[in-house]
Amino acid sequence: MSNERTPLINTGVCGLSVTSVACGAVSDGSPESNAGSPSKDPRKLNTFFGVMVPTILSMFSIVLFLRTGFVVGHAGLIQGLSMVIVAYTIISLTILSICAISTNGAIQGGGAYYMISRSLGPEFGGSIGLMFFLAKVCACGEYVLGLVEAILDVFGSDPESSVSEGVRVLPQGYWYTVLYSAVVLLLCLLVCLVGAHIYSRTAFIILLVVTVSLLSIFISSVAVKPQNYVITHPGPGNQTLRYNASYTGFSATTLRNNLGSGYSLDYSTNSVMSFATVFAVMFTSCTGIMAGANMSGELKTPSVSIPKGTIIAVLYTFIVYVLLFLLVSATCDRTLLIQDYGFLQRINIWPPFVTIGIYCASLSAAMCSMIGASRILHALALDQLFGLPLAPAAITSSSGNPWVAVLYTWGLAQCVVFAGQLNAIASLVTVFYLLAYAAVDLACLALEWASAPNFRPTFQLFSWHTCLLGILSCLVMMFVINPVYSSGSIVLLLLLLLFLHYRSPTSSWGYISQALIFHQVRKYLLMLDVRKDHVKFWRPQVLLMVANPRSSCQLILFVNQLKKGGLYVLGHVQLGDLDSLPSDPVQQQYNFWLSLVDKLGVKAFVDLTLSPSVRQGTQHLLRITGLGGMKPNMLILGFYDSSTPEDFFLQDSAFCDSSIGQGSEGEYNFGIDLPSLQAHFPPVRHIESPRWLSPEEYVGIIADAIKMNKNVCLGRYFFQLEGEGKDSKVDGSERTIDVWPLNLLQPGSRDYEDVCSLFLLQMACVLNMSNKWRHARMRIFLNVETESNDQGWGEETFLELLKKLRIRASITIVPWDSVVQHHTQPEGGPPAEPNQALSDGFLSAVNCLLMEHSSQAAVRFLYLPRPPAHHSQAQQYLTQLEVVTNRLGPTLLIHGVTPVTYTDL
Repeated sequence: MSNERTPLINTGVCGLSVTSVACGAVSDGSPESNAGSPSKDPRKLNTFFGVMVPTILSMFSIVLFLRTGFVVGHAGLIQGLSMVIVAYTIISLTILSICAISTNGAIQGGGAYYMISRSLGPEFGGSIGLMFFLAKVCACGEYVLGLVEAILDVFGSDPESSVSEGVRVLPQGYWYTVLYSAVVLLLCLLVCLVGAHIYSRTAFIILLVVTVSLLSIFISSVAVKPQNYVITHPGPGNQTLRYNASYTGFSATTLRNNLGSGYSLDYSTNSVMSFATVFAVMFTSCTGIMAGANMSGELKTPSVSIPKGTIIAVLYTFIVYVLLFLLVSATCDRTLLIQDYGFLQRINIWPPFVTIGIYCASLSAAMCSMIGASRILHALALDQLFGLPLAPAAITSSSGNPWVAVLYTWGLAQCVVFAGQLNAIASLVTVFYLLAYAAVDLACLALEWASAPNFRPTFQLFSWHTCLLGILSCLVMMFVINPVYSSGSIVLLLLLLLFLHYRSPTSSWGYISQALIFHQVRKYLLMLDVRKDHVKFWRPQVLLMVANPRSSCQLILFVNQLKKGGLYVLGHVQLGDLDSLPSDPVQQQYNFWLSLVDKLGVKAFVDLTLSPSVRQGTQHLLRITGLGGMKPNMLILGFYDSSTPEDFFLQDSAFCDSSIGQGSEGEYNFGIDLPSLQAHFPPVRHIESPRWLSPEEYVGIIADAIKMNKNVCLGRYFFQLEGEGKDSKVDGSERTIDVWPLNLLQPGSRDYEDVCSLFLLQMACVLNMSNKWRHARMRIFLNVETESNDQGWGEETFLELLKKLRIRASITIVPWDSVVQHHTQPEGGPPAEPNQALSDGFLSAVNCLLMEHSSQAAVRFLYLPRPPAHHSQAQQYLTQLEVVTNRLGPTLLIHGVTPVTYTDL
C-alpha cells in the first residue's frame, strides 16, 4: 500500500514551473532550461527589498510630486483628505484579502494573477489576469506621460516666445508630447530587454533619492520665504493667460482659504474638474499595493513578507500623503496649486531636488509597470489560457527574460500615450485597478464562503464582511469615477469569462466553484464533476452505519460536528431477502429516520438497504450512496465490544415529551409523532440477546471499506460524550482533543507523515473548527524511544509540519521505552508483522500510557491498524483494540487511505 505513505502534496501549475516577477525582477529561466540542471534559488528578497521598496515606489509614482497640488487645489483640504481616506479604506480592505490568500499556503510566481487564478479557477483568473495586465499597461503609459510633463516643465519652450531661451529648448504640443513619450518608452523597453536586473538592484537607491526629495520639500516649507509668481498658459487662439500666484509660507489664512473645494478648469485637458475626476487622478497613487505581491516568485517567505511589507508600506505612504496635503494647503494659495502642477520645484530650496525626485519616481514607476505587466502576460501565456494569440509571449531568452511579452507590453503602452495627457487616462487606469482589486476580494470571499478545511490562513484579521465590503466599495467607486469606462470594463470581463468558459481550459489548480456548489448541492448537483476534485477542497463525506439509533444518538451528534459541511449519510442495513417478502420494508422506514434526523437537529441524509448480511449491505451503501461528486469517502462504525448499550431516548428530554401532529416549534412532523418514533425503533440489545453481527463480519466490513479506498473510523464510548445536542451552549473552551498519530500497536513504525497519520491530524483539525469545539485545545502526543539510536521525528520537525499544515496544537513528547520493552520481536530479524499476536502486557501497557496522558480529554484520535488479511484473526484484532481503548472515554480510531492535506495556495 504505497499510497498510504504519500508525503504532503505540493503540486506545480499544470506541470510548469512558473517564475514571474514584477517591478524589475527577472525570472530564473524557462521550464525547459530549469529541467536539465538545478538552478539557483530565485527566492532571495526579504520583506524590505522585495515588498516595501517596490510598493512604496509604486504608490508614490508621479502623484506625490505632480498631482498633490492638483488634488488639494481643486478639492480643498477637507475633500482631499476625504479622498485619501476613502482610497486607503478601499485598498485596506483589499490588502486584508491579499494577506489572507497569501498566508494560506505557498505562493509561486505571478503575484496577484496567481492568487486569483489559483483561488477562482482558470476562467475567472484568466480574465481578471488579462484585465490586470491591461491596467498595468495603462499605468505605464500614464507614468510616461507624467514624466514627459515634468520634463517639459523644465525644458519646454516658453509658449509666449518663438525663440528658445536657456534650457527651455524643447518644443511643446500634442504630437511632440507623443514623440517624447515614445522616446521614454523606448528607453524603458531597452532596460527591460537588456538590463531589468540593473533596475531591480537600483530600486533601493531610487527610493533613497525620492526620500531625499521628499525631505527637501518639508524643509523648504520652513526655509523658503514667501514669494509671488506669474504663471502663464496658452489660451484660446494665440492668447496667453497669466495668473498671479503666491507662496505664503505657513499661514492660517491660506489654510482657511484652502479648506473648501474650488473645482475649476484643468489647464492640461481644458475640462472642468469634479470630485470624480480628481479622485480618479488621486487614486492612481493607490494602485501600487500589489507591487510586493507581484514579487512572490522572488521572496524568501512570501506568506510572511507580503502581508507585513504591504501593510507597513501602505501606512508609510498614507502618513506621507496626509502630511504633504496639510503642508501645501497651509503654505500655497489655490491659484498656485491649480495652475502649476510642478509648483513644488518653485518653492524648493534647491529646485533640482524635486526635479530629480520626479524623474526617478516617474521613470521607476513606468519601468516597474512595464516589467510587471510583461511578467503577468508571460504567466498567462505559460498557462495557455488564451491559446495562439498569447503563445509567443511564453518565449524567453537564454537568461529567462520574457522578451516577447515585453514587446507586447511596449506596443500597447505606445498606444496608450496617444492620449497625450496624464489626466485623460487616469480614469481608465483607476477603473481597471478597482476591478482587479474587486476580483481579489471576490477570491477571498469565495474561499471564505466555501469553508474548505484547507482554507486556514495564518492572517486572521479578515472576514467575509470585509471581502464583501471591499467588492462593493470598488464597484461603487468605479461607477462614480466613470460610468462609461466601468461598464465597458465589466462587459470586457464578461466576454473574457465566456471565452474561457467555452474554451474550457484544463488545469490542476482546483476549482473554487466545486467547493461552493457543494453547499448548494440540491440546486447544482448536475454541475458537480468528479474530474475536478482537488485535495485542497477536500472535506469529510461520511457514511455512518447505525444499527439502532437508541444507542447511537451521541455518536450521530458527534459526527455531525465532524463533517465540516460535507456529505453526511446515516446508513442502516435491515436483514432480509426481498424474494421472500411481499414488499420492500425499507421504504416505510424512511420517514421515521428522517424524523429522527429532524429531532436530533443534524444535517444528514438517510440511506437504508435490505440485504442478507450486514457486510453485504454495507458494501451496497458504500457503492451507491450519493450522486456524482457527493459520495462518501469515509465509513464510521460503532465499536464492537461486549458492553451493554444505553438507551439515549430515555435520557434526552426531546424524546420524552409527548406531542401529536405538531413539533415543539410548530413544524409539521409528516405524520410521525413522538410515540410512533419511539415505538418504531426496537429496544437496545440486552446483554444476553444474540448479535446480528459476528466479529469476522465486522472486521470484514473494515477490510472491504479499505479495499474500496474509503477511510475508516471506529467510535467507542461516545455514549459518555455530553453537550453535542442542538440546544447545547458548549463552545469547547473546557474541552481537550488528544491526537496520537503513531501506530501504537506497531512500535517499529516512526513515520508521522504517512497518509494515515496526516489524516488523523486533518480530522482533529476539522473537529477543532466546528462550532462546539472551536475553542477546544488540541494536544498531539509523539512517542519517542529515548534509548533508541533512531529518534524518529523530533519536536522541531513536527512543529515545522504543523506550521506547513496551519494547524494550531501543542506537542507533548511521550517516552514509551517501558511500553516497547513488552513488545516481542525476534532479535536481528525483520520487523514484526502488523497483525501478529501481541502480548497482554504490551497491550495493557499501551492502555496505561493512554490513560496516564489522555484520561481527561474530551475525545481522543488514535491510529487504527489495518485489519488482518485472514478472517481467523478477526477476534484477535478486535481484542487488541478493545484492550488498548479500555476505559478511555470517547475515542475515535481512524485509518486513512486518501491524502487530505495541502500546503500550496
